[in-house]
Amino acid sequence: MEDKRAGFVGLGLMGLPMAENLLRAGWDVSAWNRSAGPLQHLEAQGGRPARDVAALRDLPVIAFMLPDLSFIEEAAEELLASWAETPPAAGTAVVVMSSVSPAKVKDFGRRVQDASGGRAVVVDAPVSGGTKGATDGTLAIMAGGSPDDFQRLEPFFAAMGTTVRHMGALGSGSLAKACNQLIVGTTTAALAEAAELAERSGMDPAALFDVLAGGLAGSRVLDNVGPRLVRKDYTPTGPAKFMHKDLSFVLESAQAAGAAVPMATAGVELYAELKRQGLGEQDLAVVRQAISQLSDAAADSAMKGTISA
Repeated sequence: MEDKRAGFVGLGLMGLPMAENLLRAGWDVSAWNRSAGPLQHLEAQGGRPARDVAALRDLPVIAFMLPDLSFIEEAAEELLASWAETPPAAGTAVVVMSSVSPAKVKDFGRRVQDASGGRAVVVDAPVSGGTKGATDGTLAIMAGGSPDDFQRLEPFFAAMGTTVRHMGALGSGSLAKACNQLIVGTTTAALAEAAELAERSGMDPAALFDVLAGGLAGSRVLDNVGPRLVRKDYTPTGPAKFMHKDLSFVLESAQAAGAAVPMATAGVELYAELKRQGLGEQDLAVVRQAISQLSDAAADSAMKGTISA
């Protein structure tokens, strides 16, 4: 893209460092966020605050990094209304970088196309790598859309990620992210179970994870989340409640494809339990606390059964 102007909607834990990396790569970034603090922070680095999302209407690319598609649709209402009155330039790209439903993002793509008179396109490009990847500019970005649209947006993606792949048509990026979350969510849960089992059996979880890292059980999830599981450090790098949402997208996609996903099915229930326990705002590693509370409940039940017998 020769025109390096971009809009960015959503300056949260992930969005703000992503927008900062765009600035560092020479992009002229105009941004909108519900709260003023992150906007002021970005403005101090050369970004431009937008009065509303509709004010971004004439930029060649507008990225959304909000918790779910419903938030994106709400934020984009005035933008789409503006385009319905006066269509944008042909090839305007709306980039959905959040984890959203693969099916519903296709519906959103049709809405954007209709509102813009066919001049704007939606590309779904969710990311993986957490806040560290967002800060370091090393995110994995998985994109869905036409090959031409992806090629045009590659310089935009390259400012934020080091692994950038075109996965197929619109919705394919979101499906790839759902698969990513299937692996991350269930692996984190398995590590949490192992840590809790080890500690309750008198073993040091840190020693366990150290030896696991040297064998087939070693993984990037273990490297990144393992230390937080051991320390029981649940300071948010991203709220755990979103894993329940993301695994629900796996079930939705599996039903459409006729695929069995027993691990995702179990994961959805576990992360639903985590939310029921009121732990959803904490870090993904808090799944260990959820498992610990389930363990306590099981132990109490077994004790009551013994006493009654």
